[in-house]
Amino acid sequence: MPRLAEIIEHLERRYPPELASDWDAIGLVVGDPNATITTVLFAVDPVPSVVDEALLAQADLVVTHHPLFLTGVHGVSRTSAKGRMVHDLIAHGVALYVAHTNADHADPGVSDALADCLGVQGTRPIDPMGDSGLGTGRIGTLQSELTLTEFAGRVREQLPPTLVRVAGEGDAIIRTVAVCGGAGDSLLDRVGDADVYVT
Repeated sequence: MPRLAEIIEHLERRYPPELASDWDAIGLVVGDPNATITTVLFAVDPVPSVVDEALLAQADLVVTHHPLFLTGVHGVSRTSAKGRMVHDLIAHGVALYVAHTNADHADPGVSDALADCLGVQGTRPIDPMGDSGLGTGRIGTLQSELTLTEFAGRVREQLPPTLVRVAGEGDAIIRTVAVCGGAGDSLLDRVGDADVYVT
């Protein structure tokens, strides 16, 4: 069985830490790099229900996209929800690792996965980092055009159950699609040539 340090090495080859935004908080939050890992749970957010699921599944490692802490921390007592999560993880020997904006900016990264599942092809970064395929968001085209109503149906079918909100005329033709695996509001001024923007 691999050690946690080996899994982190693999994750950081795929999602290099240097790709993270300077405000971000990525990497190992809780855990012993020498611990043996047999079961890994992946989740979007490090929330109490995810920690409960990890304990129930007897996972050794939880990998989340969003960080547990984004600002300075002065204590992790059990009197707060985040403190309780830290205590539960440590008490049960469960590590927590975060890959956030480094996974957003990677190639392939989070937005590539979103584009792939929606059938968006020939993608390029919305906000590129140099001349590589690295950067935030992706923009590309559908193999065949759809109406906005049809495309919204594809989004509902392809993504895990969630509330899908749609703005626009249902019969509008969609061919060029921009996606961002985050809020994406900072990229609004860069997606003007897209027919639809999925965030």
